[in-house]
Amino acid sequence: MAFSYNLTINQGATFTKTFTYKSGGNAVDLSTHTARMQIRTSYDASSTLVSLTSGASDITLASNGVITVTIAASVTTAMAAPNTGVYDLEIVASDGTVTRLLQGNVTISPEVTK
Repeated sequence: MAFSYNLTINQGATFTKTFTYKSGGNAVDLSTHTARMQIRTSYDASSTLVSLTSGASDITLASNGVITVTIAASVTTAMAAPNTGVYDLEIVASDGTVTRLLQGNVTISPEVTK
């Protein structure tokens, strides 16, 4: 079962969030895994607001279980605010096993300084 964690993204700013994936109290070695994350306005929305992957360096995975998600300021600037949406983050093992690790709501906080 995925952990529920809500995100707030500041429009116009670089978004960076770090998580640590542990199982049984021990960090999971993610060095052979990949990750993907999408943000949509709703679960059934046909298009994404943001699509991130570890292959594009939007998500970095470490052997100590650390997952770092980064959304560039140029991307958050283009996100309509105020706005809300949903996301999930999936980890894909080298054998193809997919684990939905995180899910939750996303709030886009409007930028004032432009």
